Amino acid sequence: MKKKYFSSNYKSFIPSLSTKSNYLMLLIIQWIWISPIIGQSKSTTISPYIPDIVTLFPNVRDLAISPFENELYFTIQSRLEECSSIAYCQLKNGNWTKPEIAAFSGKYQDMEPFFTPDGLKLFFVSNRPLKDTTTESKDFDIWYIERTNKSAKWSRPINIGSPINTNNNEFYPSLSSNHNLYFTSDGTNSKGKDDIFMSTWDNGIYSDPISLSDSINSTGFEFNAFIAPDESFLLYTAYNRTDGLGSGDLYVSFNKKNNIWTKSIHLGKEINSSLMDYCPYYNAKSKILYFTSKRSSVTKQFNKPQNIQAILMEINQYENGQSRLYQIPFDPSKYNTTMLH
Repeated sequence: MKKKYFSSNYKSFIPSLSTKSNYLMLLIIQWIWISPIIGQSKSTTISPYIPDIVTLFPNVRDLAISPFENELYFTIQSRLEECSSIAYCQLKNGNWTKPEIAAFSGKYQDMEPFFTPDGLKLFFVSNRPLKDTTTESKDFDIWYIERTNKSAKWSRPINIGSPINTNNNEFYPSLSSNHNLYFTSDGTNSKGKDDIFMSTWDNGIYSDPISLSDSINSTGFEFNAFIAPDESFLLYTAYNRTDGLGSGDLYVSFNKKNNIWTKSIHLGKEINSSLMDYCPYYNAKSKILYFTSKRSSVTKQFNKPQNIQAILMEINQYENGQSRLYQIPFDPSKYNTTMLH
């Protein structure tokens, strides 16, 4: 029997409650779905993350949890991803508040937020113009907002500038504790389509980015890299590799020393699916891996004809091919073969 994740609209399909047992069942369903939203699942298998929030939108992808674990930023998109904005929630009384569009977002195509380890900068990607005097959008650049302390107001968006941003697209910023920046680019220095690049932070200046080694990048697509705070490992997505499951899959590579990376390791069927799995984010405190997936459990054929309520329940379930957020307990060291010898 397949595992089903239903949308937050489940109440529309529950018959009127006339017995105590039905009422008890509804309470159990509500407890499962509207649980404390920091959402650290005790299960050792994949589970939906903040499903009651995610199912409000056609597509939800990537996320950033503040180091203080009281702020949550994520990207919401239209079905064909033409509209892309960054939303945020705050943790109050153990629950996430109703999502709102972040103050800096909602006009241009924004996505892929990432907190610095101190929580005082939030990086993101946008196609907004460099100057407020024009409304013409450009290619995707890396931007950030900053604040003086965790209670202060955010600044206006700041373009990170060269040598990071170019006339090509830059995506998915991820920063280590020493401020080294990892990101995706489809520029001319890529080994293939998209590559993962790294730029070191030296005396307040970013160095010229370099494409990571052949252990990670290839002539195909590598993107959405999450760097561990201590730079000990890198999680990322590679598309349509021979050892993959048919689309985008999550991989991990370990930093031996001096930016010499191990050959990438596929995270296996425990995490990856036959559809797109991407946008990894790892919380080292809780040891939870969060990621985005377009996996689907929608039934292709039924044993007998279904009514409209059953069909709606089927196509509106959580695992329905749209971008959704997932979580799973994760121990990177189990994939590190260099530690096993």
